[in-house]
Amino acid sequence: MAIEWGKAGVDGLGEAVGALREWQTDGAPMQLHTGDVGWFWRFGAEATAAAVRTWSRDGRILAVGLLDGPGLLRLTTAPDARRDEELARRLVEDVTQPERGVLPEGKVDIETPAGSLVRDLLFEDGWKAGEPWTPLRRDLTEPVGDPGMRIEVVGPETADVRAAVQRASFDGSRFTDDLWHAMAAGSPYADARCLIAYDVQDNAVAAVTVWSAGPGRPGLLEPMGVHRDHRGHGYGRAITLAAAAALRELGSSSAIVFTPSSNAGAVATYRSAGFRQRPEVQDQYRDA
Repeated sequence: MAIEWGKAGVDGLGEAVGALREWQTDGAPMQLHTGDVGWFWRFGAEATAAAVRTWSRDGRILAVGLLDGPGLLRLTTAPDARRDEELARRLVEDVTQPERGVLPEGKVDIETPAGSLVRDLLFEDGWKAGEPWTPLRRDLTEPVGDPGMRIEVVGPETADVRAAVQRASFDGSRFTDDLWHAMAAGSPYADARCLIAYDVQDNAVAAVTVWSAGPGRPGLLEPMGVHRDHRGHGYGRAITLAAAAALRELGSSSAIVFTPSSNAGAVATYRSAGFRQRPEVQDQYRDA
């Protein structure tokens, strides 16, 4: 049967998230994670449904994409469909023709798994390699060390604190407690936790959200930030250790995170918390 694509729709989000969950395995290329969809869910279920695209054959989802911004499609495929020629050629057609409704005209970016045929075909079609990102991974078979500071799990009553740390950690962030509540209402958050780290003066100094993909599968940190007024004290390492410990409690086999390779401080922070660098990955882009 032919490949069919479409927006997930609110009713189809559960199936798309379920497919992403099944595709997360240790040793696989770093790829779109359930937590990426979960973090996007802060904009609400309808906006998330409008941003998620699926490609299916004979009723089975073979690829899932998240339009993570006006011109960035984050795309992954089922592990056994990485070199599926019919799927790859259909994906290339859909992302390169704006009238298909997958990506708009002009400069656009796409994230695809290393080793996938669609990635090869996009390069053949003239797409170029973009900014390098560094994936890092920490094995969770052994217990995680004590972060050395007070860590609290965020609930509805502390959503405003979580939101305030997010805004103070990322320039231009507009995260609010309302957005946190929308995110927490999404199905991926059932296997997620938000954590806040407090210093000895009881200041909220760092925060992270962790996303489990289920027992025995890699869990994701997205996002992690340290308050701009409290940097340089090791709080990034502490909250990262707390994140890894939370994922281990949720049954994750490993903890993974992405950061721009240009952000040497973030790479160093994750490495100090026991994460190991993996080979760099690059998005692909098409000029306007």
